[in-house]
Order: sequence, then C-alpha cells, then structure tokens
Amino acid sequence: LNSGCYLQVYFIVSEDVKPFTPEKSKEIVMSLQQPAVFCNMVSDWPALHWNAKYLSTVLEGKTIQFRLGLKTVDLVPQFETSCSYVEATLEEFLAWTCGQPCLSGPFSCYDYSKYWAYADYKYIARIFEDKPEIFQDVRWSDFGFPGRSGKESTLWIGSEGANTPCHLDSYGCNLVLQVQGRKRWHLFPPGDTSFLYPTRIPYEESSIFSKVNIANPDLKRFPEFRNSTAHVVTLSPGQVLFVPRHWWHYVESIDPVTVSINSWIELDADHEARVEEAITRMLVCAIKSAENPSDGDLWLNPTEVEATSHEINLQYLNKAVSAYLKCQETSVSGQPEGCTLLTQEWDFPTPKAEELQKMPFGPHLVRVLPQSHQTSMLGSAVESDGRDLLHENEGEHFGKLHCKRKRLLMSNDCETAAHQMDSDCSPCSSQTALSTNDLLDCLVNPRVISLVAQLLLERTRV
Repeated sequence: LNSGCYLQVYFIVSEDVKPFTPEKSKEIVMSLQQPAVFCNMVSDWPALHWNAKYLSTVLEGKTIQFRLGLKTVDLVPQFETSCSYVEATLEEFLAWTCGQPCLSGPFSCYDYSKYWAYADYKYIARIFEDKPEIFQDVRWSDFGFPGRSGKESTLWIGSEGANTPCHLDSYGCNLVLQVQGRKRWHLFPPGDTSFLYPTRIPYEESSIFSKVNIANPDLKRFPEFRNSTAHVVTLSPGQVLFVPRHWWHYVESIDPVTVSINSWIELDADHEARVEEAITRMLVCAIKSAENPSDGDLWLNPTEVEATSHEINLQYLNKAVSAYLKCQETSVSGQPEGCTLLTQEWDFPTPKAEELQKMPFGPHLVRVLPQSHQTSMLGSAVESDGRDLLHENEGEHFGKLHCKRKRLLMSNDCETAAHQMDSDCSPCSSQTALSTNDLLDCLVNPRVISLVAQLLLERTRV
C-alpha cells in the first residue's frame, strides 16, 4: 500500500515537471539558429483552453476583422491587398465553418467551399482590453521571459486553408503556441533569401514578402526557387514552435478551425534592423507616392494606416540611428553582439555541428529538418496525425508606426467582392517595360538596404 501511494504521488509530480527550466529554455531560444518544436512545456497553461468556442464566450459578441481569400491555388501569392475583409463575431465565424447556410450576415457573400477566413495578427491586449486578467493565461515566463504574457502576444484564428504569404520578419525571433487544430509551416533559412525573390510590395514595416507562391510556385518566373531548402513541420495543439531570426515562413491552417498564439522576442540585432526598415520606408513611400495613382496598384499593406510623409520618415530614420548609436555607447566593449555591423551583405551565420550537438534535442525539443524540394510542396507534403512529429520533420510589434489594420476591400455586393479577388489573384500579363515596382525590388532588396545602412551608420561615427 505504501509503495502504491508512493508511485501515485510520483506520477502526479512528474506531470508538472517541465523538461526545461526557464533559464535553459531562454538559452535555447537565444542561441539556436534553426527552427525547433518544444513539447510538454505548456500543459499547465490556461491558454490551452482558448479554443474558438471558448473565445467566443469571452468576447461576448464583440466583432473582429476577418481576412477572406480563395481556396483555389494560383501561381501568384494571395497578398493581403488582394483579399476581402469583414467584421464578424466568432459565433458567426464558427457557424460559417460548420457549413450552415448564411443568407445574411458578414459571411453571406462567401461560399465556405470556395473561401477561407483568417482573423490574423490580433493583439490580445487590444481585443481583450476590458478583460486584462486573461493575459495571465499565457505564460512565456516558462521560456525564460518573466513578465511576458498575453499582453505581449497576438492571436490567430482561421478556417481550413487560411494562410499567411511567405515572408520573413525583420525584427526579433518568434515563439508560436498551437492551441486548436493544426498548422503546417514551411520554413526557409535566411541564406535562401535570393531564391525566394524578396519584395517590399505590398509594403509593410518589418515584413519582407516573397514573390513565390510556396503552395504552387511558378518555376518559369522564379527558377531559382528550385535551389531553396524547405523545413516543413505540422504544428499540433500543445506544441510551441521556435522560429529563429530572419527565417522565411509560409503558414497554412489544415484543420476546420485553428487557433494560435505567438509572441515576438526582441533581440539586440533589432537596432540595426530598425535603421534598415527606416531607410526602406523612406524610399518606398517617396517613390510610390510620386507615382501617378493607379486603381489596381494597392502597394500599401492593410496593416499600414497610410503612406507617411517624408518628414515623418526622416524623423523615424534619425530615431533609429540614435537608438543604434546608444546601443553601442552603453556597451562595455564598444561593439556588443547585435550592435555590430554585418561584415558582408546579409551574412547569416551557419549553425556549426558542435553547436547543434550541445542542444538538448530529443522528445522535448524536436528539430525541424530540411526536406527535399520535391516533397516540400503542399500537394505532396507528408500527412501527419499530429502525434508523430519526428516523422513529419524527417520528410505591441517592434517600432511600427501603424496601430491598426485598414480595410481595403469592403463590399456588400457579393459579385463585386468575388470579382475583385478573382482579378487581383490572377497572374499579371507579361510586360516588356520595367515598372516602378521592378525598380523598387532592386533598390530596396535586403542586400542593398543592408549595405546602405552600413554606409549610413559609418558616416554617423565620422
């Protein structure tokens, strides 16, 4: 009897013990340069109960904005500028995902069999501003970031097929908790940047988009994409994905309803990245604002409120440079890690074998390994039930000037809304003349901007 009681207590205690201490988790996050999945780290988080039905009761009929896109896979990425937007409650969203007829209401124009919906990038601090106690349901302190909770996190709620176009985040690294349903992540290392044909149109601060539709790449227009190396993983509820700095990612919901929570972790290297983003903003806004307006040229992403003036952009650049210089001045050595200039254009370090060997990879920290290009396409990706992660593997925002999303396409006319999306998502006819966007793709290419930032910062020290 005594031994039986002892064993029972032992198992209860073991369930509460996390595989990594907060200190070890932070060490992993701050040093690992490849994507990995943390398992068995959040079993006691109240946020694991944040499924869409539970959130609908918490929001009490409050409407949020959903982005709608077509489920048909085209050669062109469905950028946010080519989507429609509706304001709806989670109850209305859930009814729509169940296939219930919507004769009226925000989703009435959108056939569930043809469209997906995504309430993406929702600041928890904003949508739950009248319920601050809920912030503590998210406990990033378990990963070594004390005080970081839902207040510093964003919420993502989508239907099957909802996706984020392939992009990289200029600032920080990323921790993503999957709460409901599964999402498939296609990640590419920073060294693949040239293979992904980076563009700043549509423009959004801190996001560099790829011209390639990862789900259906146009290899005639983008032949270098063949040289890219995708790291693919299906993230299941209770798992936390670590996305290192400047890793490209395309994300798609593969279950009827998905809920995710993420938090961007600030890094010292963000000081230089803010200078680069300020230079990019100045150039894009100056050139696109000088261009004759075109009805079909939606160059500003909906996450940006407006094209800021040259004076405001110059102030932003000066603040970014001042912050970078302050970072250098306050360091003991004069050249702290993260405040040093890169010696080569986008010179990203490659993880060394000995460094990877030091990582505690195993059942609680699973590497997201590269796949061959042929198996990285969505149509031939390995299916997983979420239990065998290893099998799958084998095969507020920093410095932003904007504060809210702007609805570009809002229409009560079903035919108009559908026509807008069909026309926007179709491939452009071939053109022999170079466009302003062609020039910008070269002028604000990440490698060019990195070099300009280096030259500019060198001048400030003369």
